[in-house]
Amino acid sequence: MEYIANHPIYYHWWPMFTILLGTGCRIGEALGLRWQDLDFENRVISINHSLVYYPANGSNKCVLRVSLPKTDAGIRTIPMLDIVKDAFEMLYEEQKENGFNETEIDGMSGFIFCNRFGSVPNPQTVNHTIKRIANNYNADEVVRAKKEHRDPIILPNFSCHHLRHTFCTRLCENETNLKVIQSIMGHKNIETTLDIYAEATEKKKQESFENLAAKLDIF
Repeated sequence: MEYIANHPIYYHWWPMFTILLGTGCRIGEALGLRWQDLDFENRVISINHSLVYYPANGSNKCVLRVSLPKTDAGIRTIPMLDIVKDAFEMLYEEQKENGFNETEIDGMSGFIFCNRFGSVPNPQTVNHTIKRIANNYNADEVVRAKKEHRDPIILPNFSCHHLRHTFCTRLCENETNLKVIQSIMGHKNIETTLDIYAEATEKKKQESFENLAAKLDIF
């Protein structure tokens, strides 16, 4: 995230990726957020719809449409972390100066995220941007590593879904109440939550034993 924040080209993506990584929202849920979905006073984000991107009727051109949750699990509130609040406020101040997003999709307006054309970006664009940023970072890292006489630490390919999974993993490492995790993530089935929780706790267990072995003097 530091690389993005300080990059002369990609810095304006920092708020979006901070919000994705700090909320665990699905990309369609994040892109569908409107200013009225935010409660800064109580520090909560309301998730009640998402945006989907698919071909328009009788056309090869894809358009964004509003999609309502198919289950109650999809309608939820997410606590607003400090860094996420900062990201939203940064976007608000930018739009207050440059103009708010006037895009209307299926009767909804007031969308938070806006591209340079004044419309809501689509999920494909966001994932392509992640790929470009990762490729640029890796190229820069190879140069840095060569100068520092070390092996480069290369980022793997990842997408918006990986940001959601990362958030869920960190949440599982710090929260033991599975119903709370399920509610925040909007998982329809508790089994999905259990699978990620089991994976996260297994990794944490390995780390704990590695730390323990380093501290014990009996071996």
